[in-house]
Amino acid sequence: MDARHTTDKSKLPSRYVTEGPERAPHRSYLYAMGLTREQIHQPLIGVASCWNEAAPCNISLMRQAQAVKKGVASAGGTPREFCTITVTDGIAMGHRGMRASLPSREVIADSVELTMRGHAYDALVGLAGCDKSLPGMMMAMVRLNVPSVFIYGGSILPGTFRGQPVTIQDLFEAVGKHSVGTMSDDDLEELEQVACPSAGACGAQFTANTMATVSEAIGLALPYSAGAPAPYEIRDRFCATAGEMVMELLAKNIRPRDIVTRKALENAATVVAASGGSTNAALHLPAIAHECGISFDLFDVAEIFKRTPYIADLKPGGRYVAKDLFEVGGIPLLMKTLLDGGFLHGDCITVTGRTIAENLAKVAWNTNQDVVRPSSQPITPTGGVVGLKGNLAPEGAIVKVAGMPPEKQTFAGPARVFDNEEACFDAVKNRQYKEGEVLVIRYEGPRGGPGMREMLATTAALYGQGMGDKVALITDGRFSGATRGFCIGHVGPEAAVGGPIGLLQDGDVIRIDAIQGTLSVDLSDDELAQRRTAWQPRANDSTSGYLWKYAQTVGPAVTGAVTHPGGAQETLSYADI
Repeated sequence: MDARHTTDKSKLPSRYVTEGPERAPHRSYLYAMGLTREQIHQPLIGVASCWNEAAPCNISLMRQAQAVKKGVASAGGTPREFCTITVTDGIAMGHRGMRASLPSREVIADSVELTMRGHAYDALVGLAGCDKSLPGMMMAMVRLNVPSVFIYGGSILPGTFRGQPVTIQDLFEAVGKHSVGTMSDDDLEELEQVACPSAGACGAQFTANTMATVSEAIGLALPYSAGAPAPYEIRDRFCATAGEMVMELLAKNIRPRDIVTRKALENAATVVAASGGSTNAALHLPAIAHECGISFDLFDVAEIFKRTPYIADLKPGGRYVAKDLFEVGGIPLLMKTLLDGGFLHGDCITVTGRTIAENLAKVAWNTNQDVVRPSSQPITPTGGVVGLKGNLAPEGAIVKVAGMPPEKQTFAGPARVFDNEEACFDAVKNRQYKEGEVLVIRYEGPRGGPGMREMLATTAALYGQGMGDKVALITDGRFSGATRGFCIGHVGPEAAVGGPIGLLQDGDVIRIDAIQGTLSVDLSDDELAQRRTAWQPRANDSTSGYLWKYAQTVGPAVTGAVTHPGGAQETLSYADI
């Protein structure tokens, strides 16, 4: 479709910038950048990327944005490129920088919104490559509700260490091996030089690839586009097509909230569970829903996890990485077996203008692979991620059980309480803990941290020491998608607001049952109430700047740790100005 002949500029936001005599000053700025008269009066399309030089997950986004712009221009639009921030978890991990990670999701969504609003762009193609930039970009799309297409920057290729494939997970776990003397300085240095051999986001089903899988399942990304690794030149073809497609969506007035419905959110949660994806999806899906005005919290996500088979054998719990999945059929192969098994809503519209079922109609089962199993022959009958609830987590908690045998999915032991991640990591590094304990890291929630840090450095060190399945760990913070073992995150209410996790003492017996979905402590209601009367709020050191501002507005993890009233309170969508 040639969108240039079907778009009525009089109904688009950019009319406020480009149309009429009173906009002559505005147009002069556009002429200053080399635009022609024709380009100025075409639809203005925001091409937003999270490009930066912080990490390999973002480094290829600028190149891919140029392909998007060619696609937009070829279909009669005028692309306007801009960048936003990214905080890369792999580099922020294990120190105070991780407090910036989850808040960066809000900054990304807010900054894309402000750029689009301020310059009155008509549609959006968003490129993202890192854990929080993917949901942040999708949140901006549904918040603005202008025609939008999401593009993932692609995953990194696996490294090779002495003939064996490796990922960043192996390197974090190597730190634990090094701490107990089972890996030498030279071996650690050799591994760090080969673990990440290309551009792209962490290669296994960690948070970035989990949310990339979500982008296709929820309908905001083109089929197959989220699976191709960053170095593959085919990515530029997907990007150019995305630029063309956003012009078609603009002509048809298909908007993100037409795509991101309750059913689409359920589809997204289904592919997370089926792929053993990151627990962070239970934070980001409610946040995306919130932008649409849809109530979809951690328990809604967990209910879908409970009824979804785990069928994709992906790291960290399985054997394969994103590149392997793409090469045997990609995310559409995973989605087709779920659709055929009755686990997906096939009638959801997508950015192709067609439904999920129509997109997948010609996807054939690949018998020459074992990355994805048929839904009738799952690795485990229920999803790789489980929601928990009990007197220790009245607002819920979450655990990733992909790759864990059933006998390892229950645990009981005495609490060992730490009031921040550093204290726990030091105890682990120095082997100052005991087998059978439940390590508790608290005051790391959205408000208490602030920022809800991930704990990969600690959990990976435990595995490196050979203790990953001999202790459990719970926190009101988060765990990386690369975390494995019995690690429970998002415990709510968080300690900073007086949640039960803040009332625990060393020696309290904690019981975790991922089969029944419970998280409890052996304390009576009366004992918890008595401890609550003695509890005092704790100040943190974020007394100014963005982290202070974030702590004033952020809500609980159960509803996505969001910072504004959301679509339910909206009276005018940006798309309708």
